[in-house]
Amino acid sequence: MPCLNEAETVETCVRAALLSLDRLGVVGEVIVADNGSIDGSRELAARAGATIVSVGEKGYGAALRGGIEAARGKYVIMGDADDSYDFSHLDPFLERLRDGYDLVMGDRFSGGVDPGAMSFLHKYVGNPVLSGIGRLFFSTQVHDFHCGLRGFRRDAAMELDLKTPGMEFASELVVKASLAGWRIAEVPVILHPDGRGRAPHLRSWRDGWRHLRFLLLFSPRWLFLYPGLALLGVGIALTTALYFAPLRFFGAGLDIHSMLYASAATLLGMQLCLFALFARVSAQNGGLLPRRPSLDRLLRILTLERGLLLGLAVALCGLLWSAAAFWQWREAGFGALDPRVVMRDTIPAAALMVAGMEIMLASFLLSLLSWDIDTRAANA
Repeated sequence: MPCLNEAETVETCVRAALLSLDRLGVVGEVIVADNGSIDGSRELAARAGATIVSVGEKGYGAALRGGIEAARGKYVIMGDADDSYDFSHLDPFLERLRDGYDLVMGDRFSGGVDPGAMSFLHKYVGNPVLSGIGRLFFSTQVHDFHCGLRGFRRDAAMELDLKTPGMEFASELVVKASLAGWRIAEVPVILHPDGRGRAPHLRSWRDGWRHLRFLLLFSPRWLFLYPGLALLGVGIALTTALYFAPLRFFGAGLDIHSMLYASAATLLGMQLCLFALFARVSAQNGGLLPRRPSLDRLLRILTLERGLLLGLAVALCGLLWSAAAFWQWREAGFGALDPRVVMRDTIPAAALMVAGMEIMLASFLLSLLSWDIDTRAANA
């Protein structure tokens, strides 16, 4: 149980958890991971029979990590010390863990949320939206990403290398467990109004953003790749179509000005796709995301030399196209040209030159990010 000034409720939670352990007939301990309480929470928890672990690093996630590291049992069940969960009935969690599940999540929306236990914003906007994004990004079926009551195998959790110190720890555990291929189960739990007489530590907008930021950073596909592919496809299609003739779209005339924006969208799309590759390689090499053999094979194909040759070829195409446009200008005696004609050549030509340079520079950066892969392949 993470704890920061929970004197009003921590003793009740500890006694309920110990009662549950005794009733289930299992050997266990109740750990209160204290994050610097000054209201006597530590003494009250110890008097109730808890083991106190002091965690100096501030934050919900930091306190939980400290408690998990200090735990000695095979399974860990974590839950808030504010009396919002019933610790006296942990049977479903233990049963699912013994059935072989690696992570057992509480689901407050199937179990029930008592009146006053959760604000309207959290119940109908924050939790459903963030949980929905998590399911979409990480192909998991967890319906309540942020339930504070959950159980897992301690040894498996230690292998996840959990790092986040704040409230986003709730998302990190589910995301990393999903990426690691854990067997995940859900059990209904009831959320009660907490027993504190003060405001909760949770800050809706700040902590909601931290959860969303974490989900985005751990999914380069949705943050960079999919938007990049969309921009790249639309940009190339529109630039190509406008090269041959102006278009009318829902009554609006599209010409060289639209072609300019379309080429910019193409370049931005390419950059986002490269960012997705950079982010995935960096996160994989840093241990934030699991290693993918398919990505390693791709990196062995995308060598620095091949990238430089590809970028040079693209840039040369743009340069030759520009030379052809320059020749038209020369044939006209370097006088005024119809921009609706000449810009159809100069816009894509300039975009190709910029794209070629970006590919060459990106090849150097990718080679740097994948340096350890290249070294291991050379030594294999």
